[in-house]
Amino acid sequence: MRKYLLRLLGFSFLLGVLPAVIIGIVSYSIATRDLEDKVKEGNMQWLTQTQMRVEQMLKSIEKSATQYANSSLIKKAMNTTYSPTDFEQIRDLSVSLYNLQSSDVVITEAFLINLERNWSINLNSMKPLDQIENNKEFRDYAVQPKSIYWSAGTAPANGVELKNPLEMVTLVHKIPILPQTNKPQGLVIVRVSASDIRDALLSENPSNRNYILDNTGSDILATAEVKEGYRAINQAVAKRFETEPENKQGLFNTHLGNEEVAVIYRSSGYNGWSYVSVISLDEITREPQKIAKLTLIVCAAILLIVLAFALYGSRRMYRPIQNLLDVAKGIDHNAHSIQPRSDELEFIKVSMQSLAVSRNHMEQQMLGQAGHLKEFFVLKLFTGQLSENDYLFRSAMYGFPTGWKRLGVLTLKIDNLQETKYQEQDRELLLYAVNNIAQEVMPPEFRFTPIILNQSQVTLVATDAEDPAEVNRILYQMAESIKTNAEHYLQIQVSIGISKPYLSLTDTVKAYGESLSAMKSRISLGPDIIVHYEDIENNPGADKYVYTHLKVMEEQLVYALREMQLDKATELFQQYLNALLHKDGFLYEHHILLLQLISQILQIVQNQGISIKKVLGDEGAVERLLHLQTRDEIEYWFESRLFAPMIQVLSEKSETQYVKIADRLVRMIQEQFDQEMTLESCSEILSYHPVYLSRIFKKEIGTTFSDYLSDYRMKMAKVMLETTDMKISEIGERLQYKNISAFIRSFRKMFDVTPGQYREKMGQK
Repeated sequence: MRKYLLRLLGFSFLLGVLPAVIIGIVSYSIATRDLEDKVKEGNMQWLTQTQMRVEQMLKSIEKSATQYANSSLIKKAMNTTYSPTDFEQIRDLSVSLYNLQSSDVVITEAFLINLERNWSINLNSMKPLDQIENNKEFRDYAVQPKSIYWSAGTAPANGVELKNPLEMVTLVHKIPILPQTNKPQGLVIVRVSASDIRDALLSENPSNRNYILDNTGSDILATAEVKEGYRAINQAVAKRFETEPENKQGLFNTHLGNEEVAVIYRSSGYNGWSYVSVISLDEITREPQKIAKLTLIVCAAILLIVLAFALYGSRRMYRPIQNLLDVAKGIDHNAHSIQPRSDELEFIKVSMQSLAVSRNHMEQQMLGQAGHLKEFFVLKLFTGQLSENDYLFRSAMYGFPTGWKRLGVLTLKIDNLQETKYQEQDRELLLYAVNNIAQEVMPPEFRFTPIILNQSQVTLVATDAEDPAEVNRILYQMAESIKTNAEHYLQIQVSIGISKPYLSLTDTVKAYGESLSAMKSRISLGPDIIVHYEDIENNPGADKYVYTHLKVMEEQLVYALREMQLDKATELFQQYLNALLHKDGFLYEHHILLLQLISQILQIVQNQGISIKKVLGDEGAVERLLHLQTRDEIEYWFESRLFAPMIQVLSEKSETQYVKIADRLVRMIQEQFDQEMTLESCSEILSYHPVYLSRIFKKEIGTTFSDYLSDYRMKMAKVMLETTDMKISEIGERLQYKNISAFIRSFRKMFDVTPGQYREKMGQK
């Protein structure tokens, strides 16, 4: 059993490994990020230098072209018409074109074009403008809005159509230089080979690709196949310029096929071109990989050192646990019962718990027996089976109060449970909970052991006060403390009766009876009270009510229920209880009078031929009434168990009767619509009052009897107009209309047309 040693070793090793691994990962991440940043920064600087080098080449050609275009020779030529016979002038112009060459870049082609005079001169010859193959291209250059600009494309070399055209970059210079003109006199066109610009873009690393994008985002130096491969990168660069026009340069990572690359870009303010460099990240991460190997070797060495120290330290720390384990095995004779997968500490814990449980079990048995003996002793005291001598003999044994001067009895009963989260069957369990609360809130030196007796919680209190008023105050405070804690912890309402202070233990039975008598006032005062027996003794009752007054209120209540007026019945019952509960009488007289009221109420149901079981539900309902001891419980029982079910049953009975009467009236109308009939004539047939029939018909059908009769007659008139040849006057007479005009008005009011119009309309169909 060395599992805890292995866990300790594992934890120590892990504690040393984590910092080494974290440091290695962090150092590698920082080194990698710094190297990547430096490589990208170096490529950005190289791209800037390349841009400056290319633009220097282009600006050199542009400067030469501008000087050439502004020379007196060109100004004179723009106003002259030349022909192939003007050899000397043409030679001078060609030589001037050739002199545009510079040491940085080789001019492949150069043209001087006079758009107004229709001639074109290149490095070798002169031709009419409309006879050269580039005529349309040159005229397209002329209509562009800029005066000086660069254009990328291909063109034949030396005016001869080649099988593989050379890639060109063209400078267009309008003559004269006017801002935003599309009708210049002439053009100076200089073409340089794109290979010279490619050479300027070449880097030391052959895996990198550097290229230029024009204003449209097109790669001006690449083949169609290469352009397609880099389309996604070029679109991403163009999108960044659109979304962030203020940023002239930047970089981002993306994928080129299956390879991850870094893209560095710069925008030129000279001609709107963008310079792009695509770098493979494998090249960037080559140096960090060397760092990763070195870091891995260092971390492995650290791990070996940590493992050695963890093994040595764990064994030293495990030594005290091994000693405890040996002791536990020596004192635990049930070691074989412990699970084999448990570690050493678990074995030690189970051994110690076994000893503690055995000790606690013995202590609980002793305390439990002592508690039962105390309760049995107090129970004998309340039932009059204990004398003064018995008490003096046992009080020291059980630790009961001594030296007291006055005694008092507190009797607690739980009030209505109807509106709480508890059920009636929980009452006994709640009494035990309250009994425990009484033991907690009252110090043992001021009370005997609380007990449960006859569905109530009883506490015998001992005080060192002699003045009756002071004793009553102390008893009230203790009762209030029990009541407050019961409401707080159990969320129930309780009532407490307090006996008169007394001196001799033999009077405990009498004091218990006084506290029960005090509790009887709950039925008149209501629940949630603390009552002294002296208060009831000095205030025997309130106003007296005679039986005749109660009889009148019973009749009013029965009438309200018969009329299914629940709110009125509830109000009358409140008044009835006010009179009943303030009436003097013996203890169970209130229940007898309530049973008498129930008998009169249930006669209503019996007279309707309804079973009483539909109202009361089960046979134990009336029996529960006899156990109700507070006004709230009585109100809840009558309103929820009697009034509401009874009115619901009567309502269902009435609704069934109403539907039958309304259906019979509808059938009478449908059968006798062509006869003279009124609500009074129907009431004679059905043996009901006309007002009663009118109310039922309106409630069930939704309209009055006369309106329903009139509407049905109009519908039948419509049927007669469609299916018979009877005259309109005959139809009106048959439907009991004495005046034909009244019939027509009624028909038009319902269908928006007269009977004649309706018949004519049906005839057209």
